[in-house]
Amino acid sequence: MARILSATLLAALLFTGCATLDDPLKKPREGLPTTYAGTTDSANVATMDWRTYFGDPLLVQLLDSAITHNFDLRMALQRMEVARASTRAARGAQLPVVGVNATAAQRRFGLYTMDGAGNISTEILPGQIVPIDLPDYYMALQASWEVDIWGRLRNQRKAAMARYMASQEAQHLVQTNLVADVALAYYELVALDNELLIIRETATKQREALDVIQQQKEAGRANELAVQQFEAQLLGTQALEKELLQRVYENENLVNFLLGRYPRPIERDINALRKPDPTDPAIGLPAQLLSNRPDVRASEYELLATRFDLKAARAAFYPNLNLMAGYGYQAFRTDLLFDSPSSITYQLIGNLAAPLLNRSALKAQFKAASAQQLEAMYTYQQNILRGYLEVVNELSDLRNLREALGLKQQQSEVLQRSVSTSRELYRSAKASYIEVLLSQQNALNANLEVVDLAKRQRFAAVDLYKALGGGWR
Repeated sequence: MARILSATLLAALLFTGCATLDDPLKKPREGLPTTYAGTTDSANVATMDWRTYFGDPLLVQLLDSAITHNFDLRMALQRMEVARASTRAARGAQLPVVGVNATAAQRRFGLYTMDGAGNISTEILPGQIVPIDLPDYYMALQASWEVDIWGRLRNQRKAAMARYMASQEAQHLVQTNLVADVALAYYELVALDNELLIIRETATKQREALDVIQQQKEAGRANELAVQQFEAQLLGTQALEKELLQRVYENENLVNFLLGRYPRPIERDINALRKPDPTDPAIGLPAQLLSNRPDVRASEYELLATRFDLKAARAAFYPNLNLMAGYGYQAFRTDLLFDSPSSITYQLIGNLAAPLLNRSALKAQFKAASAQQLEAMYTYQQNILRGYLEVVNELSDLRNLREALGLKQQQSEVLQRSVSTSRELYRSAKASYIEVLLSQQNALNANLEVVDLAKRQRFAAVDLYKALGGGWR
């Protein structure tokens, strides 16, 4: 009866508290909206190859080079290899460990000990007493194996595999960001080229206007103040050209950095912003973010890994069974080491150990794993929410920019005509030189704003493609 009570008490100590180890993911999770602003078309450009989406041969050439040579992408691939190695290590932990053990030792037992007192009266060979200084040579195969009864090692392997999959998605995320960054830098360069063209054309017209006002001053029809105003406007335009040249230089170096190379000129199509406006890309359904966006997929795998971590932490509360075995030869002289069967030695040990006094530490580890699982769940939900909002924001931005660009182009055409009108009126003394200066400045600003809106429209198309999860296939 006492033995039964002892066994019952031991089982209670082993398993008490395990039933209270709850899984925090039993809490409900919020779902995604079913559509983007009522759209129900399931077609999605995120599945489109970026070569097809962008189409510009020069941009595609830059993207190809970036994917091959970019340092961030290379580092992401190495991080993926580290995760792959961790997966192999976790898989290996489930297998028996087998090795060769060879030792050479010299031992002496005290004569007033059980071993020493016994040895001085025991023959190790016929007619030979055990030496007080006893050599010991040992060579054997040894194996150990943790029997994964409760699945701790199995869950650790699954967690490592899930994190390896997350590292793959992290590499996809780096490529998605890289494709977007190169495309944005390319369109920035094209926009700067167009702005430079406008600035230089404007400077030419301002120089012509300055020549006219100087001639009128010589003829007595204008004063020095008018000449100074026209000259100051021209100098301001020339200074703006120098600033744009510096921005071109810096953006070319940005593209070269993304491509992992030292500075060189970037070939580009100056008419890239003037080509027909792309239609609204197919955005698909919000649920497709779960399979297209690498950050969402990575956080999903990380959430899965924390689930396995929690199961492994729970399994640590249960008894642990280890098997150890050894087989080889042992003797006190090397010439007798391989004397079979006399020198053969072997052992087989089964060890069942259960935590008793350190259960508070195990509970702390379990609570930490539980908190990490909840954090991973919130990260997953946050990434889904961020992805949805990015899509709807970029889609709205793309549509509004298209309308704004159309209106700004009309304004630019009107202001261009006003420049010619102001000059004609000035020649006929029906307008002041201030009106000429103002019309020229307004026309310049409007032309630059047209380029900026066209650039931002391309930016929005790139950002929408990125938000949908494109660019890594």
